[in-house]
Amino acid sequence: MLFTVRDNVICATVSAHSGNGAATSFEEALVTDTLGQPETDYERVQNSAEFQALKRRFRRFVFPMTAFFLSWYFLYVLLADYAHDFMSTKVWGNITVGLLLGLGQFVSTFAITMIYARWANNRQDPVAEQLRLHIENGDPLDGGRA
Repeated sequence: MLFTVRDNVICATVSAHSGNGAATSFEEALVTDTLGQPETDYERVQNSAEFQALKRRFRRFVFPMTAFFLSWYFLYVLLADYAHDFMSTKVWGNITVGLLLGLGQFVSTFAITMIYARWANNRQDPVAEQLRLHIENGDPLDGGRA
């Protein structure tokens, strides 16, 4: 069985052998991913190149930023648990390294939030807005049918 995509519909081509050994091909049926139902608007948008690019751009920003923050957070927790002498080192008066690193957790949280908001406003939101208008106007996505 061979599957091909024609006009955003998956087609299955089946080869059959007759008794004399000759192979004949015929198109079995049109198959969709919604059990015979035509593609919905949501599926059409989700499968579009524009939406996939939007998701990729989002993931390329969010996953590394999340990995950075979790690493920084777990470093703080591990230092607090296993490096008591280091964390209790006084920096100035009663201010310790642990206190500064703990405050750094709050500062980094706000910094990451501001960085994300700026990035989303400048890079993600304009593309999402353009895609939304494209969809609401019924314009075709990926140059295909609406």
